[in-house]
Amino acid sequence: MFPRKAVQYLSQWLHKKRRKPLILRGARQVGKSTLVRLFAKESNLTLLEINLERHLYLDEIFKSLDMATILQELEALTGSPIKAPNSLLFLDEIQATPHAIQALRYFYEEYPELPVITAGSLLEFTLADHSFSMPVGRVEYFHLYPLSFREFLAVIEPPLIIYLDKLSPATPLPQTAHQRLLKRVRDFFFVGGLPEAVLSFQEEQSLLEVADVHRSIVSTYQDDFSKYAKSQDLVLLQRVFNAIPRTLGKKVKYSNISRENRSGQVKQAITLLTMARICHKIKHSHCSGLPLAAESSDKTYKLLFMDIGLANHICGCDWSRMAGFDERQLVNEGGIAEQFIGQHLLDLSRGRELPALHYWLREKKSSNAEVDYVIASQSTILPIEVKAGTSGSLKSLQQFMFSKQGKLAVRFDQNQACSQQVSHTLRTAKGNQQVDYSLLSLPLYGVEEIERVVNEMGDSF
Repeated sequence: MFPRKAVQYLSQWLHKKRRKPLILRGARQVGKSTLVRLFAKESNLTLLEINLERHLYLDEIFKSLDMATILQELEALTGSPIKAPNSLLFLDEIQATPHAIQALRYFYEEYPELPVITAGSLLEFTLADHSFSMPVGRVEYFHLYPLSFREFLAVIEPPLIIYLDKLSPATPLPQTAHQRLLKRVRDFFFVGGLPEAVLSFQEEQSLLEVADVHRSIVSTYQDDFSKYAKSQDLVLLQRVFNAIPRTLGKKVKYSNISRENRSGQVKQAITLLTMARICHKIKHSHCSGLPLAAESSDKTYKLLFMDIGLANHICGCDWSRMAGFDERQLVNEGGIAEQFIGQHLLDLSRGRELPALHYWLREKKSSNAEVDYVIASQSTILPIEVKAGTSGSLKSLQQFMFSKQGKLAVRFDQNQACSQQVSHTLRTAKGNQQVDYSLLSLPLYGVEEIERVVNEMGDSF
């Protein structure tokens, strides 16, 4: 079992005074079930696990909301008393018996001493097809994503983690460590963070074996399409699924995804894949103030795929080809670096809420400008650029900082961490204008350290 940072959150949940049943949400294959097993083992809990897909008849029993009968059935399945001390009830694949979701309210009200975790994929579709009321205020949610780069290192090369902890713009890392981390970033680009793929890479040290895992996972997702799409929409859904990894870093234009279908059909397919957590919308925001979502646009957005390794597999970007890229080709090809950074920024919420990422776009006939990501940090609007290799223009970032009068911007690239004061003269309709701001540069592998580093910089910007 892999170490997962989500275990710490589950431990906090377990010891809450007013603990509620927990629903783990996330795409298939991100490790929800394995996480619960790891948590139970590390917490010395007796795990009572039931896969509800194998016991569909339970839906009628859950529907009765008769908790005495429900517990009797569950005890018969597990062979253990459900309410025994140090027990953890885990209802996996809860979307298979939808009324179990409704029954969670009564677990909370009648058996508050019993810790209950559920997990399921495609929950949004299950809830949309049923009229029962959700147990609002009686359940808690946690959103799980693929393994992060730090978690990947913990499996593949743990000694490197100490250098992530030491990352600071004030002190360069040893060049050997820096290069080693960049190499592991390249590995992560291909392997990604789906646990089965990481396990294969750890055990076999074969990227061909990883490709076989990705191929199997893609087939699993395509098999799922029939569960939430009508037969006539399956072809379109597969087309969109395969197109998204090729549009990374680009504003979505429905005609670029499919010229054979109407825009409304393509839009609906994207909505379905978003609901299934296969992709995530990065919406344009004017970024004039917080919250960023208040000025976001539902019509202008980019897409992130659920996992960088799976995205590269779908694009046919095999390792022998990627290993031959120079730095500029590597981070430009298919928006790989932007996917890497975005995949990690999604997880800044620590799973407590469904995150929303934004970017900034200014479209003019002669001077378009785009900032890859914009996040809120310490009540400050923080623009983020992802650059190719060790150099690249900052024209769009400078336009943003001038327009929004920002103080701090972040750039991710292949360089060591550093910070600098930028003073630049912009040509505007009102003549030359000066823009001054602090620029924090971080290596790609430092994305999970962004909050810590910004906090440590404090008022220095």
